[in-house]
Amino acid sequence: MTERATPDGRTAVVLGGSHSGMLAARALTAVADRVVVVERDTLPTGPAPRKGLPQARHAHMLWSGGARAVEELLPGITGVLRAAGAHRMPVTTGIVALSAWGWFRRWPESHHVILAGRDLLDATVRARVLADERVRLLDGTEVSGLTGTAAAITGVRVRPRDGGEERVLEAGLVVDATGRGSALPGWLRSLGLPAPERREVDSGLAYASRLFRAPEQARTGFPIVNVQPDPRAQGPGRAGFLLPIEDGNWIVTLSGTRGGTPSPDTADFARFAREELRHPLIADLVERAEPLTDVSFTRTTVNRRQFYERMPRWPEGLVVLGDALAAFNPVYGHGLAAAAQSALVLRDVTRRHGWGTPGVARRVQRAVARPVGAAWDLAISQDVFYPGATDRGPTLRERLVAEYVGRLMLTATGNGRIARRVTDVTSLERGGAVLLTPGVLLAAAVGPLRPALNGPPLTVAERKAAGLP
Repeated sequence: MTERATPDGRTAVVLGGSHSGMLAARALTAVADRVVVVERDTLPTGPAPRKGLPQARHAHMLWSGGARAVEELLPGITGVLRAAGAHRMPVTTGIVALSAWGWFRRWPESHHVILAGRDLLDATVRARVLADERVRLLDGTEVSGLTGTAAAITGVRVRPRDGGEERVLEAGLVVDATGRGSALPGWLRSLGLPAPERREVDSGLAYASRLFRAPEQARTGFPIVNVQPDPRAQGPGRAGFLLPIEDGNWIVTLSGTRGGTPSPDTADFARFAREELRHPLIADLVERAEPLTDVSFTRTTVNRRQFYERMPRWPEGLVVLGDALAAFNPVYGHGLAAAAQSALVLRDVTRRHGWGTPGVARRVQRAVARPVGAAWDLAISQDVFYPGATDRGPTLRERLVAEYVGRLMLTATGNGRIARRVTDVTSLERGGAVLLTPGVLLAAAVGPLRPALNGPPLTVAERKAAGLP
């Protein structure tokens, strides 16, 4: 059975109903008359867990580069999130972070992050997208393949997960946002197209997360706490994040690379925080908080990029976004932002060149490589140095870049202007070229202008609120 498009043919099908897919659906309402979102799971109506998103139990942040893209696609969404309990945290004012080169100072706000549990973030975005009558959700439905040829994709084959007849959804544009488990490389091979170039960088990282009720006085206004690994050390990299989220809760994520991973055992969580991280601050904080859940654990952290934009041939009517295109080690927090920026690119390129214009899908795929490439470079610049992450280890270029970035990070501990330039890049608001201007190069040569801090820069009020001495 074939479900035909609307009379003028402007139907888009988005595969995957999570963050990337919903934002892609919203983006396509700028050019399509009808957008069908096909989702394997049955999605909840509010902020609730779903089987196909186990990473929702871990810490997430939406950097300002991504938050601005989401706001442009869904005007007012930041206010809706904050009204639901999400936090807007100023960067670096609201962050207490220990880098490999020392504690960062809490400079005046230059950027921001949005903090919320993943269930709340997804549910809020999903509700806004599905409120548009042009968007239809087809959940509880599996995609079994593409229709069309190597020259042009014309739709997808779908069937209900609980059994039923397979049918074809015709579409003028298909967007794959199915995540790390995307079957697209196999589907393309079945059409006679070659496999895309692919790269993986696997630090062997695993992470364990637990939800806590913050001490009463620390339920509002408490900063992010981040203890980072030292990539220069010869061994595993261990890190910890404490993020304030809705309802006065903290989500705490501990991570470690191959040979130094945390345990899935809830009883070992506090020990790892105290004995394995480079500073016991996170352990001190969770000791004074009320645990609300057991540990959630995952090893799904490989950096994997499919270079679809480099394929010699690319079919009309097909675009790939989100983790199906590039999946990042989640410890760096760039997946949500890169997906949002990619959705914005999808909207802008299709609107600029017009629905059905020959080559528009390829234009989108090449344009999306810019925000994806920025997040990719940030992720692998550290992970590539961990033992076993790649077959051959870091390249000469990666070693030189790492040396320079290390010098910049040291400088940023005592130079607010350089801290802002570094955060321009880590927030995905600007590209890495801002770190190569003459002024930044000179500042890196000079080094930090202020002496190193000898401890975490918590205020007296914050220490008191958290029950710290």
